[in-house]
Amino acid sequence: MEVPDQRVPTATFEDLALPLFDQLYNFARWLTQDRDEADDLVQETYAKALRGFSSFQAGTNFRAWMYRILRNSFLSSRTGLRSTVAFDEEEHLQTSPGTPNPEALLIEQVDREMMQQSLAELPVHFREILLLCEVEEMSYREIAETTGIPVGTVMSRLSRARRALRELLLQRRQGERDGM
Repeated sequence: MEVPDQRVPTATFEDLALPLFDQLYNFARWLTQDRDEADDLVQETYAKALRGFSSFQAGTNFRAWMYRILRNSFLSSRTGLRSTVAFDEEEHLQTSPGTPNPEALLIEQVDREMMQQSLAELPVHFREILLLCEVEEMSYREIAETTGIPVGTVMSRLSRARRALRELLLQRRQGERDGM
């Protein structure tokens, strides 16, 4: 008895890439800190990925491949080179639906602003590693594939990035207290 050849059809670019769109846009927005530039970066990423899809090796991490294309495009862009663009806080302002107290809302907003300002001050290589780990929830291995650095370097850079962010937040908090 012959068994029919039932190979799983290979995934198309669209099947693999479209589910990543929101994640890639979010990461691009954090990197560029500008909506229009993030749009352009994601569009450029998809165009490059589509052109190079034939070189993508099936069975490897497509998500990391797409993030790497986005990251490299960002780093070679004007924005990536200067990496300081204003962030539109009002567009991202979201309050907790169950917070009844205006004081709690104000504290939450101040904390969010402080975090975003501190993140924006970090060097790009620290900011991107934090975003990939904490926001995009990538594993160390995925971050290593995305950034092209060894896993050990990912772990040490993440540790240094967290320390730098903590120091910036403490400085801001101290400055806030001294200013009152």
